[in-house]
Amino acid sequence: MNKKGIAVAAFFGTIMLTSLAAGALLNNTPPLIDDPEDAKITITGTPADNFPDVQRARFCGSGDAKSTPFVKEYAIPTVCTNPLAIVTDHDGNVWFAETNTGKLGKFDPATESFTEFDNPLWPKKGRSMMWGIDYSPDGALWYTDESYDSIWRFSIEDQKYQRIAYPSEGNTLPQKLKVDGSQIVINDFTGNKITFLDPAQSDDNLRYLSLPSPINGTVTSDFAIDAKNNVWYTNWLYQQGGGVLVKFDQENYRLSTANTNESFTMPDYFEIFQLPSELLTPNGVTISGGNVIWIADTSSSAIFSFDPTTQQFTQYVTSDPKKSTYGNSTGVIKSPISRPYWIETNPLGQIVFNEQTSNSISIMDPTSESLVEYMIPSKNPEWGDCSDMDNCGLAQVFDFTINNNKIWFTEWAENNIGVVDTSIPLPFGIELDSKDILLKAGESKNLSFTISPLQDLPGVSLILSDPYNFMNATSNISGSFQLDSNSPKPIDVTISTSDTSIPGKYKVLLGAQIEDVSISKFVTVTIEP
Repeated sequence: MNKKGIAVAAFFGTIMLTSLAAGALLNNTPPLIDDPEDAKITITGTPADNFPDVQRARFCGSGDAKSTPFVKEYAIPTVCTNPLAIVTDHDGNVWFAETNTGKLGKFDPATESFTEFDNPLWPKKGRSMMWGIDYSPDGALWYTDESYDSIWRFSIEDQKYQRIAYPSEGNTLPQKLKVDGSQIVINDFTGNKITFLDPAQSDDNLRYLSLPSPINGTVTSDFAIDAKNNVWYTNWLYQQGGGVLVKFDQENYRLSTANTNESFTMPDYFEIFQLPSELLTPNGVTISGGNVIWIADTSSSAIFSFDPTTQQFTQYVTSDPKKSTYGNSTGVIKSPISRPYWIETNPLGQIVFNEQTSNSISIMDPTSESLVEYMIPSKNPEWGDCSDMDNCGLAQVFDFTINNNKIWFTEWAENNIGVVDTSIPLPFGIELDSKDILLKAGESKNLSFTISPLQDLPGVSLILSDPYNFMNATSNISGSFQLDSNSPKPIDVTISTSDTSIPGKYKVLLGAQIEDVSISKFVTVTIEP
Protein backbone atom coordinates (compact mmCIF):
# COMPACT_ATOMS: atom_id res chain seq x y z
CA MET A 1 0.00 0.00 0.00
CA ASN A 2 1.30 3.45 -0.94
CA LYS A 3 0.02 6.67 0.59
CA LYS A 4 1.07 10.10 -0.57
CA GLY A 5 0.17 13.40 0.90
CA ILE A 6 0.61 12.52 4.58
CA ALA A 7 0.61 15.79 6.50
CA VAL A 8 3.49 15.82 8.96
CA ALA A 9 4.57 18.73 11.13
CA ALA A 10 8.29 19.57 11.05
CA PHE A 11 10.01 21.79 13.49
CA PHE A 12 13.33 23.61 13.64
CA GLY A 13 15.35 24.29 16.73
CA THR A 14 18.81 24.77 18.13
CA ILE A 15 20.93 22.55 20.32
CA MET A 16 23.39 24.19 22.65
CA LEU A 17 26.92 22.86 22.25
CA THR A 18 27.74 21.83 25.79
CA SER A 19 30.73 20.80 27.82
CA LEU A 20 29.08 19.33 30.88
CA ALA A 21 31.09 18.19 33.85
CA ALA A 22 30.83 14.48 34.61
CA GLY A 23 28.57 15.07 37.59
CA ALA A 24 25.94 16.75 35.42
CA LEU A 25 25.24 13.52 33.52
CA LEU A 26 22.91 10.94 34.99
CA ASN A 27 24.58 7.81 36.35
CA ASN A 28 23.55 4.59 34.61
CA THR A 29 23.92 1.79 37.16
CA PRO A 30 23.88 -2.01 36.57
CA PRO A 31 20.62 -3.91 37.11
CA LEU A 32 19.63 -4.58 40.71
CA ILE A 33 20.33 -8.04 42.14
CA ASP A 34 18.00 -9.65 44.69
CA ASP A 35 20.44 -12.04 46.39
CA PRO A 36 23.05 -10.11 48.44
CA GLU A 37 25.60 -12.84 47.72
CA ASP A 38 25.20 -12.20 44.00
CA ALA A 39 25.77 -8.49 44.54
CA LYS A 40 29.37 -8.96 45.66
CA ILE A 41 31.84 -6.74 43.77
CA THR A 42 35.53 -7.50 43.91
CA ILE A 43 37.31 -4.21 43.24
CA THR A 44 39.83 -4.56 40.41
CA GLY A 45 40.30 -0.93 39.40
CA THR A 46 39.00 -1.81 35.91
CA PRO A 47 35.66 -1.28 34.10
CA ALA A 48 34.67 -4.75 35.32
CA ASP A 49 33.88 -3.04 38.64
CA ASN A 50 30.66 -1.78 37.01
CA PHE A 51 29.33 -5.35 37.30
CA PRO A 52 28.93 -7.71 40.25
CA ASP A 53 31.28 -10.68 40.19
CA VAL A 54 28.52 -13.07 39.08
CA GLN A 55 27.78 -10.95 35.97
CA ARG A 56 31.35 -10.45 34.78
CA ALA A 57 31.59 -13.57 32.64
CA ARG A 58 28.38 -12.48 30.90
CA PHE A 59 29.44 -8.90 30.17
CA CYS A 60 33.24 -8.88 30.31
CA GLY A 61 34.15 -11.89 28.16
CA SER A 62 34.64 -15.61 28.58
CA GLY A 63 37.93 -16.38 26.84
CA ASP A 64 40.82 -15.31 24.62
CA ALA A 65 40.48 -13.84 21.12
CA LYS A 66 40.24 -16.55 18.45
CA SER A 67 40.61 -16.99 14.68
CA THR A 68 39.32 -19.04 11.76
CA PRO A 69 40.61 -19.17 8.17
CA PHE A 70 38.34 -16.17 7.43
CA VAL A 71 38.04 -14.28 10.72
CA LYS A 72 40.62 -12.84 13.10
CA GLU A 73 39.79 -11.40 16.50
CA TYR A 74 41.76 -8.95 18.64
CA ALA A 75 41.33 -8.56 22.40
CA ILE A 76 40.90 -4.98 23.62
CA PRO A 77 43.65 -4.30 26.22
CA THR A 78 41.25 -2.78 28.76
CA VAL A 79 38.96 -5.43 30.19
CA CYS A 80 35.16 -5.26 30.03
CA THR A 81 34.75 -2.29 27.68
CA ASN A 82 31.61 -3.61 25.89
CA PRO A 83 32.56 -2.32 22.40
CA LEU A 84 29.62 -1.49 20.15
CA ALA A 85 29.57 1.12 17.33
CA ILE A 86 32.52 0.80 14.91
CA VAL A 87 33.85 2.70 11.86
CA THR A 88 37.07 3.17 9.86
CA ASP A 89 38.75 6.49 9.00
CA HIS A 90 40.40 7.53 5.71
CA ASP A 91 43.71 5.94 6.82
CA GLY A 92 42.07 2.58 7.48
CA ASN A 93 42.26 2.88 11.27
CA VAL A 94 39.38 1.19 13.09
CA TRP A 95 37.49 3.24 15.70
CA PHE A 96 34.98 1.86 18.17
CA ALA A 97 32.87 3.13 21.08
CA GLU A 98 33.23 1.49 24.50
CA THR A 99 29.80 1.41 26.13
CA ASN A 100 31.13 0.52 29.59
CA THR A 101 33.83 3.23 29.74
CA GLY A 102 32.62 6.18 27.65
CA LYS A 103 35.87 6.07 25.67
CA LEU A 104 36.68 5.71 22.00
CA GLY A 105 39.23 3.10 21.01
CA LYS A 106 41.42 3.00 17.91
CA PHE A 107 42.96 -0.07 16.31
CA ASP A 108 45.76 0.25 13.76
CA PRO A 109 45.58 -2.78 11.44
CA ALA A 110 49.16 -2.19 10.21
CA THR A 111 50.70 -2.53 13.67
CA GLU A 112 47.82 -4.48 15.25
CA SER A 113 47.92 -2.05 18.17
CA PHE A 114 45.20 -0.38 20.25
CA THR A 115 44.94 3.17 21.60
CA GLU A 116 42.13 4.18 23.95
CA PHE A 117 41.22 7.83 24.59
CA ASP A 118 39.99 8.86 28.04
CA ASN A 119 36.82 10.93 28.10
CA PRO A 120 37.06 13.47 30.97
CA LEU A 121 33.38 14.37 30.52
CA TRP A 122 32.17 10.84 31.23
CA PRO A 123 30.55 10.17 34.64
CA LYS A 124 32.14 7.69 37.01
CA LYS A 125 30.71 4.21 36.42
CA GLY A 126 28.64 5.59 33.54
CA ARG A 127 27.38 3.09 30.97
CA SER A 128 25.55 3.71 27.71
CA MET A 129 24.74 1.84 24.52
CA MET A 130 26.42 3.72 21.68
CA TRP A 131 24.75 2.31 18.56
CA GLY A 132 25.88 4.74 15.84
CA ILE A 133 29.23 6.19 14.80
CA ASP A 134 30.60 7.79 11.64
CA TYR A 135 33.78 9.48 10.45
CA SER A 136 33.65 13.04 9.15
CA PRO A 137 36.03 14.25 6.40
CA ASP A 138 37.17 17.06 8.69
CA GLY A 139 38.88 14.50 10.92
CA ALA A 140 36.20 14.05 13.58
CA LEU A 141 34.20 11.11 14.85
CA TRP A 142 30.50 11.54 15.66
CA TYR A 143 28.59 9.00 17.72
CA THR A 144 25.35 8.52 19.65
CA ASP A 145 24.86 8.00 23.37
CA GLU A 146 21.63 6.33 24.47
CA SER A 147 21.77 6.79 28.26
CA TYR A 148 22.45 10.52 28.33
CA ASP A 149 20.50 11.61 25.21
CA SER A 150 23.66 12.92 23.60
CA ILE A 151 25.61 13.18 20.39
CA TRP A 152 29.37 13.22 20.86
CA ARG A 153 32.11 14.68 18.67
CA PHE A 154 35.73 13.56 19.01
CA SER A 155 38.47 15.50 17.25
CA ILE A 156 41.15 13.05 16.14
CA GLU A 157 43.76 15.80 15.84
CA ASP A 158 43.05 17.45 19.21
CA GLN A 159 41.96 14.22 20.95
CA LYS A 160 39.13 16.17 22.59
CA TYR A 161 35.52 15.17 23.25
CA GLN A 162 32.53 17.46 22.90
CA ARG A 163 29.03 16.56 24.10
CA ILE A 164 25.94 17.81 22.27
CA ALA A 165 22.56 17.50 23.96
CA TYR A 166 20.18 15.65 21.65
CA PRO A 167 16.78 17.37 21.11
CA SER A 168 14.57 15.52 23.54
CA GLU A 169 10.84 15.68 24.15
CA GLY A 170 9.87 12.79 26.38
CA ASN A 171 11.37 9.37 25.73
CA THR A 172 14.42 9.64 23.45
CA LEU A 173 16.98 7.15 22.16
CA PRO A 174 19.44 8.47 19.53
CA GLN A 175 20.57 5.32 17.74
CA LYS A 176 22.23 5.05 14.30
CA LEU A 177 24.14 8.01 12.86
CA LYS A 178 25.48 8.92 9.42
CA VAL A 179 27.58 11.87 8.23
CA ASP A 180 25.89 12.89 4.97
CA GLY A 181 27.69 15.77 3.26
CA SER A 182 27.28 18.86 5.42
CA GLN A 183 24.73 17.29 7.75
CA ILE A 184 24.48 14.50 10.29
CA VAL A 185 21.43 12.23 10.21
CA ILE A 186 20.24 10.32 13.30
CA ASN A 187 17.26 8.11 14.01
CA ASP A 188 15.60 8.59 17.40
CA PHE A 189 14.29 5.10 18.13
CA THR A 190 11.84 5.78 20.97
CA GLY A 191 11.45 9.50 20.21
CA ASN A 192 10.03 8.35 16.87
CA LYS A 193 11.78 10.83 14.60
CA ILE A 194 14.66 11.39 12.21
CA THR A 195 16.92 14.32 13.09
CA PHE A 196 19.20 16.26 10.74
CA LEU A 197 22.02 18.25 12.36
CA ASP A 198 24.13 20.94 10.71
CA PRO A 199 27.50 20.83 12.53
CA ALA A 200 29.23 23.41 10.33
CA GLN A 201 27.80 26.55 11.93
CA SER A 202 30.14 29.08 13.44
CA ASP A 203 28.08 30.25 16.42
CA ASP A 204 27.54 28.47 19.73
CA ASN A 205 24.30 26.84 18.66
CA LEU A 206 23.74 23.78 16.51
CA ARG A 207 20.81 24.00 14.11
CA TYR A 208 18.65 20.94 13.56
CA LEU A 209 15.57 19.67 11.76
CA SER A 210 13.48 16.86 13.24
CA LEU A 211 10.89 14.86 11.33
CA PRO A 212 8.24 13.35 13.59
CA SER A 213 6.99 9.97 12.42
CA PRO A 214 4.01 9.93 10.06
CA ILE A 215 2.63 7.07 12.19
CA ASN A 216 1.87 7.72 15.86
CA GLY A 217 2.74 5.20 18.54
CA THR A 218 5.59 3.62 16.60
CA VAL A 219 9.38 3.55 16.88
CA THR A 220 11.75 4.88 14.21
CA SER A 221 14.60 2.57 13.24
CA ASP A 222 17.59 2.70 10.88
CA PHE A 223 17.68 4.74 7.67
CA ALA A 224 19.43 4.89 4.30
CA ILE A 225 19.82 7.62 1.65
CA ASP A 226 19.35 6.77 -2.03
CA ALA A 227 20.98 8.20 -5.15
CA LYS A 228 18.34 10.95 -5.37
CA ASN A 229 18.89 12.01 -1.74
CA ASN A 230 15.65 10.47 -0.52
CA VAL A 231 15.78 9.19 3.06
CA TRP A 232 14.27 5.74 3.64
CA TYR A 233 13.46 4.51 7.14
CA THR A 234 11.01 2.31 9.02
CA ASN A 235 8.28 3.03 11.56
CA TRP A 236 6.92 0.03 13.40
CA LEU A 237 4.98 -1.01 16.50
CA TYR A 238 7.41 -2.24 19.11
CA GLN A 239 6.76 -5.89 20.12
CA GLN A 240 3.40 -5.84 18.32
CA GLY A 241 4.14 -6.27 14.62
CA GLY A 242 2.94 -4.00 11.86
CA GLY A 243 4.78 -1.07 10.38
CA VAL A 244 5.65 0.99 7.34
CA LEU A 245 8.60 1.88 5.15
CA VAL A 246 8.86 5.65 4.76
CA LYS A 247 10.43 7.63 1.91
CA PHE A 248 11.19 11.28 2.65
CA ASP A 249 12.01 13.53 -0.31
CA GLN A 250 14.45 15.80 1.49
CA GLU A 251 15.77 17.42 -1.71
CA ASN A 252 12.43 18.93 -2.75
CA TYR A 253 11.55 19.62 0.85
CA ARG A 254 14.66 21.72 1.37
CA LEU A 255 14.19 23.54 -1.94
CA SER A 256 10.66 24.45 -0.88
CA THR A 257 11.66 25.61 2.58
CA ALA A 258 14.81 27.56 1.78
CA ASN A 259 15.24 30.74 3.80
CA THR A 260 12.38 30.10 6.19
CA ASN A 261 12.36 29.06 9.83
CA GLU A 262 8.62 28.55 10.12
CA SER A 263 6.96 25.27 11.02
CA PHE A 264 4.44 23.99 8.50
CA THR A 265 2.90 20.82 7.11
CA MET A 266 4.49 19.04 4.19
CA PRO A 267 1.94 16.90 2.39
CA ASP A 268 4.01 16.20 -0.71
CA TYR A 269 7.32 14.99 0.66
CA PHE A 270 6.43 11.55 2.03
CA GLU A 271 5.52 8.18 0.56
CA ILE A 272 4.52 5.36 2.87
CA PHE A 273 4.62 1.65 2.02
CA GLN A 274 2.99 -0.98 4.22
CA LEU A 275 5.47 -3.60 5.41
CA PRO A 276 4.55 -7.26 4.84
CA SER A 277 2.91 -8.93 7.84
CA GLU A 278 5.80 -11.36 8.31
CA LEU A 279 8.30 -8.49 8.71
CA LEU A 280 7.94 -7.76 12.43
CA THR A 281 11.12 -5.97 13.57
CA PRO A 282 12.63 -3.94 10.70
CA ASN A 283 15.85 -2.67 12.25
CA GLY A 284 18.60 -2.25 9.64
CA VAL A 285 17.99 -0.52 6.27
CA THR A 286 20.31 -0.15 3.26
CA ILE A 287 20.10 0.49 -0.50
CA SER A 288 21.68 -1.35 -3.44
CA GLY A 289 21.68 -0.65 -7.14
CA GLY A 290 20.66 2.93 -6.54
CA ASN A 291 17.07 2.25 -5.54
CA VAL A 292 16.45 -1.27 -4.13
CA ILE A 293 15.77 -1.10 -0.39
CA TRP A 294 16.94 -3.89 1.92
CA ILE A 295 15.59 -4.40 5.45
CA ALA A 296 16.84 -6.71 8.22
CA ASP A 297 14.14 -8.39 10.33
CA THR A 298 15.40 -9.04 13.87
CA SER A 299 12.35 -11.14 14.78
CA SER A 300 13.08 -13.80 12.17
CA SER A 301 15.81 -15.39 10.06
CA ALA A 302 15.29 -13.18 7.03
CA ILE A 303 16.15 -10.02 5.19
CA PHE A 304 13.73 -8.37 2.75
CA SER A 305 14.21 -6.43 -0.48
CA PHE A 306 11.78 -3.76 -1.68
CA ASP A 307 11.59 -2.59 -5.29
CA PRO A 308 10.08 0.93 -5.37
CA THR A 309 9.13 0.51 -9.02
CA THR A 310 6.99 -2.59 -8.55
CA GLN A 311 6.36 -1.89 -4.84
CA GLN A 312 7.05 -5.57 -4.16
CA PHE A 313 8.79 -7.05 -1.09
CA THR A 314 10.84 -10.24 -1.41
CA GLN A 315 11.92 -12.34 1.56
CA TYR A 316 15.36 -14.00 1.70
CA VAL A 317 15.89 -16.48 4.53
CA THR A 318 19.25 -17.26 6.15
CA SER A 319 20.49 -20.69 7.19
CA ASP A 320 19.37 -21.96 10.57
CA PRO A 321 21.62 -21.09 13.53
CA LYS A 322 24.21 -23.74 14.35
CA LYS A 323 23.52 -25.53 17.62
CA SER A 324 26.82 -24.21 18.98
CA THR A 325 25.28 -20.72 19.12
CA TYR A 326 22.26 -21.54 21.27
CA GLY A 327 23.12 -24.90 22.86
CA ASN A 328 19.60 -25.96 23.79
CA SER A 329 20.81 -28.03 26.72
CA THR A 330 17.33 -27.81 28.29
CA GLY A 331 15.51 -28.59 25.06
CA VAL A 332 13.29 -25.51 25.31
CA ILE A 333 14.41 -23.92 22.02
CA LYS A 334 12.19 -25.40 19.34
CA SER A 335 12.68 -22.98 16.44
CA PRO A 336 15.97 -21.03 16.68
CA ILE A 337 16.24 -17.94 14.48
CA SER A 338 19.28 -15.99 13.27
CA ARG A 339 18.00 -12.43 13.98
CA PRO A 340 19.59 -10.20 11.29
CA TYR A 341 20.14 -6.82 12.95
CA TRP A 342 21.99 -4.15 10.95
CA ILE A 343 22.53 -4.18 7.21
CA GLU A 344 24.81 -2.29 4.81
CA THR A 345 25.94 -2.36 1.17
CA ASN A 346 29.58 -2.99 0.24
CA PRO A 347 31.43 -1.41 -2.74
CA LEU A 348 30.44 -4.37 -4.95
CA GLY A 349 26.73 -3.78 -4.33
CA GLN A 350 26.48 -6.84 -2.08
CA ILE A 351 24.36 -6.83 1.07
CA VAL A 352 26.26 -7.27 4.35
CA PHE A 353 24.43 -7.96 7.61
CA ASN A 354 25.03 -9.43 11.04
CA GLU A 355 23.04 -12.41 12.29
CA GLN A 356 22.96 -11.71 16.02
CA THR A 357 21.87 -15.12 17.29
CA SER A 358 23.77 -17.06 14.62
CA ASN A 359 27.01 -15.35 15.71
CA SER A 360 27.72 -14.56 12.06
CA ILE A 361 28.54 -11.86 9.55
CA SER A 362 26.87 -12.54 6.19
CA ILE A 363 27.13 -11.36 2.59
CA MET A 364 24.24 -11.69 0.14
CA ASP A 365 24.91 -11.04 -3.55
CA PRO A 366 21.66 -9.77 -5.18
CA THR A 367 22.94 -10.55 -8.69
CA SER A 368 23.84 -14.20 -8.17
CA GLU A 369 21.38 -14.59 -5.26
CA SER A 370 24.08 -16.30 -3.23
CA LEU A 371 24.67 -16.12 0.51
CA VAL A 372 27.93 -16.57 2.46
CA GLU A 373 27.72 -16.65 6.26
CA TYR A 374 30.95 -16.36 8.26
CA MET A 375 30.88 -17.78 11.78
CA ILE A 376 32.49 -15.65 14.49
CA PRO A 377 34.76 -17.95 16.54
CA SER A 378 34.31 -16.47 20.04
CA LYS A 379 31.16 -17.58 21.88
CA ASN A 380 30.05 -16.50 25.34
CA PRO A 381 28.10 -19.37 27.00
CA GLU A 382 26.30 -16.90 29.28
CA TRP A 383 24.21 -15.85 26.25
CA GLY A 384 23.07 -19.35 25.26
CA ASP A 385 21.32 -22.39 26.70
CA CYS A 386 24.74 -23.99 26.99
CA SER A 387 25.02 -25.64 30.44
CA ASP A 388 28.36 -27.49 30.33
CA MET A 389 28.67 -27.51 26.53
CA ASP A 390 32.01 -26.40 25.07
CA ASN A 391 32.27 -23.79 22.30
CA CYS A 392 28.72 -22.58 22.85
CA GLY A 393 27.06 -19.19 23.03
CA LEU A 394 27.10 -15.72 21.49
CA ALA A 395 29.70 -12.96 21.34
CA GLN A 396 26.90 -10.42 20.70
CA VAL A 397 28.21 -9.12 17.37
CA PHE A 398 26.00 -6.05 17.05
CA ASP A 399 27.83 -3.58 14.82
CA PHE A 400 30.18 -3.78 11.83
CA THR A 401 31.80 -1.52 9.27
CA ILE A 402 33.02 -2.23 5.73
CA ASN A 403 36.46 -1.16 4.48
CA ASN A 404 37.19 -2.52 0.99
CA ASN A 405 37.27 -6.34 1.31
CA LYS A 406 37.40 -6.28 5.11
CA ILE A 407 34.41 -6.28 7.45
CA TRP A 408 35.33 -5.07 10.93
CA PHE A 409 33.00 -5.85 13.82
CA THR A 410 32.68 -5.59 17.59
CA GLU A 411 31.92 -8.33 20.11
CA TRP A 412 29.96 -6.58 22.86
CA ALA A 413 30.00 -9.54 25.27
CA GLU A 414 33.56 -10.74 24.55
CA ASN A 415 35.58 -7.48 24.67
CA ASN A 416 37.00 -8.08 21.19
CA ILE A 417 36.98 -6.49 17.80
CA GLY A 418 37.42 -8.69 14.75
CA VAL A 419 37.68 -8.70 10.99
CA VAL A 420 36.27 -10.87 8.22
CA ASP A 421 38.60 -11.01 5.21
CA THR A 422 36.31 -11.60 2.23
CA SER A 423 39.27 -11.87 -0.18
CA ILE A 424 40.16 -15.32 1.19
CA PRO A 425 38.94 -18.02 -1.24
CA LEU A 426 35.97 -20.04 -0.07
CA PRO A 427 36.53 -23.81 0.44
CA PHE A 428 33.72 -24.94 -1.85
CA GLY A 429 31.19 -23.66 -4.36
CA ILE A 430 27.48 -24.24 -4.94
CA GLU A 431 25.94 -24.65 -8.40
CA LEU A 432 22.19 -25.05 -8.96
CA ASP A 433 20.86 -27.08 -11.86
CA SER A 434 17.97 -24.61 -12.02
CA LYS A 435 17.34 -21.25 -10.35
CA ASP A 436 13.58 -21.43 -10.85
CA ILE A 437 10.91 -24.01 -10.15
CA LEU A 438 7.17 -23.84 -10.92
CA LEU A 439 4.70 -25.60 -8.62
CA LYS A 440 0.98 -25.82 -7.94
CA ALA A 441 -0.55 -26.11 -4.51
CA GLY A 442 -0.11 -29.66 -3.19
CA GLU A 443 2.58 -30.50 -5.76
CA SER A 444 6.20 -31.66 -5.34
CA LYS A 445 9.15 -31.43 -7.70
CA ASN A 446 12.77 -32.56 -7.63
CA LEU A 447 15.84 -30.52 -8.40
CA SER A 448 19.53 -30.82 -7.61
CA PHE A 449 22.61 -28.77 -6.82
CA THR A 450 26.30 -29.60 -6.77
CA ILE A 451 28.86 -28.94 -4.05
CA SER A 452 32.33 -28.49 -5.57
CA PRO A 453 35.04 -28.62 -2.86
CA LEU A 454 38.51 -27.12 -3.33
CA GLN A 455 39.90 -29.24 -0.48
CA ASP A 456 38.95 -32.28 1.57
CA LEU A 457 36.23 -31.20 3.98
CA PRO A 458 34.90 -33.26 6.91
CA GLY A 459 31.84 -32.30 8.91
CA VAL A 460 29.75 -30.91 6.05
CA SER A 461 25.98 -30.57 6.45
CA LEU A 462 23.23 -29.38 4.14
CA ILE A 463 21.31 -26.10 4.22
CA LEU A 464 17.67 -26.46 3.18
CA SER A 465 15.92 -23.32 4.44
CA ASP A 466 12.57 -21.71 3.83
CA PRO A 467 10.41 -19.62 6.18
CA TYR A 468 7.03 -20.79 4.92
CA ASN A 469 4.72 -23.23 6.73
CA PHE A 470 3.13 -24.32 3.43
CA MET A 471 6.42 -25.32 1.77
CA ASN A 472 9.14 -27.83 2.58
CA ALA A 473 12.56 -28.66 1.13
CA THR A 474 13.96 -32.12 1.89
CA SER A 475 16.84 -34.38 0.84
CA ASN A 476 17.71 -38.02 1.37
CA ILE A 477 21.01 -36.87 2.94
CA SER A 478 20.84 -36.13 6.65
CA GLY A 479 23.52 -35.49 9.22
CA SER A 480 27.11 -34.61 8.37
CA PHE A 481 29.27 -36.03 5.60
CA GLN A 482 32.73 -35.60 4.07
CA LEU A 483 33.68 -33.99 0.78
CA ASP A 484 36.59 -35.13 -1.38
CA SER A 485 38.41 -32.32 -3.20
CA ASN A 486 38.48 -34.44 -6.37
CA SER A 487 34.78 -35.32 -6.34
CA PRO A 488 31.99 -32.75 -6.74
CA LYS A 489 28.93 -34.01 -4.88
CA PRO A 490 25.44 -33.75 -6.40
CA ILE A 491 22.57 -33.26 -3.94
CA ASP A 492 18.99 -34.19 -4.79
CA VAL A 493 16.28 -32.04 -3.22
CA THR A 494 12.49 -32.29 -3.21
CA ILE A 495 10.44 -29.13 -2.78
CA SER A 496 6.83 -29.70 -1.75
CA THR A 497 3.87 -27.41 -1.28
CA SER A 498 0.72 -27.99 0.74
CA ASP A 499 -2.84 -27.82 -0.53
CA THR A 500 -3.22 -24.50 1.30
CA SER A 501 -0.20 -22.87 -0.35
CA ILE A 502 -0.52 -19.19 -1.17
CA PRO A 503 0.25 -18.31 -4.82
CA GLY A 504 3.32 -16.15 -5.35
CA LYS A 505 7.10 -16.16 -5.72
CA TYR A 506 9.26 -17.41 -2.84
CA LYS A 507 12.96 -17.88 -2.17
CA VAL A 508 14.30 -21.19 -0.85
CA LEU A 509 17.93 -21.43 0.31
CA LEU A 510 20.00 -24.47 -0.72
CA GLY A 511 23.64 -25.04 0.17
CA ALA A 512 26.12 -26.52 2.60
CA GLN A 513 28.04 -25.53 5.70
CA ILE A 514 31.11 -26.38 7.73
CA GLU A 515 31.93 -25.00 11.17
CA ASP A 516 33.53 -21.76 9.90
CA VAL A 517 31.39 -20.83 6.90
CA SER A 518 28.06 -21.52 5.19
CA ILE A 519 27.61 -21.13 1.41
CA SER A 520 24.22 -21.22 -0.29
CA LYS A 521 22.14 -20.05 -3.23
CA PHE A 522 18.47 -19.11 -3.56
CA VAL A 523 15.98 -20.96 -5.75
CA THR A 524 12.90 -19.02 -6.85
CA VAL A 525 9.78 -21.12 -6.29
CA THR A 526 6.68 -19.86 -8.08
CA ILE A 527 3.40 -21.28 -6.81
CA GLU A 528 0.71 -20.92 -9.44
CA PRO A 529 -2.85 -19.85 -8.60
